[in-house]
Amino acid sequence: MTTVFVAGSITIKNLDFKVQERLMNIIARGHNVLVGDADGVDSSIQSFLQQQGYDKVTVYCAGESPRNNLGDWPVHHVTTYHKPGTRAFFTAKDLAMAEAADAGLMIWDMKSTGTLSNVLELVRRKKCTWVFINKEKTFKAVKRVHHIETLADLMSTAARMKADTKMGLNEKLIELHSREQQFALLAERMPEVA
Repeated sequence: MTTVFVAGSITIKNLDFKVQERLMNIIARGHNVLVGDADGVDSSIQSFLQQQGYDKVTVYCAGESPRNNLGDWPVHHVTTYHKPGTRAFFTAKDLAMAEAADAGLMIWDMKSTGTLSNVLELVRRKKCTWVFINKEKTFKAVKRVHHIETLADLMSTAARMKADTKMGLNEKLIELHSREQQFALLAERMPEVA
């Protein structure tokens, strides 16, 4: 059974119909859903899944109790030693969801560094992510670093600079390129097994 990490930008309060259709596909296939406890997309996803009566949901949170758990689903508490309320504190749950998931569904406002960071973490783990570009009302499949670069090209100059400052975007892209090249070289050198 597939486990899907669903998240997105805190600025997005309403789920587009196309996102709702994807969530209905996830429900129809009986996939497990991992969702965070933040306001914005997280709480909108929770609200939608609750309205559908879906129970294969786990809410991830850092700290003692989730900020939102609208369906009273099981909670996965992520231990973090970062100061409560900081970016690193909340990022700990996102890293845990990226590790536990088989795939991702991200709803992005073309500027959120948290959502973009989630996509990076999933790609780093060789997991496919569908990214819904909220402004364009389109989905993009993200499997490799050049797909992330395509997303980054959609950002305004100010948003791109903020992403580089806040999360080291350029450095992370260089690191992912290097990893992909090393993997490709290893694959070429592997002996054929008959």
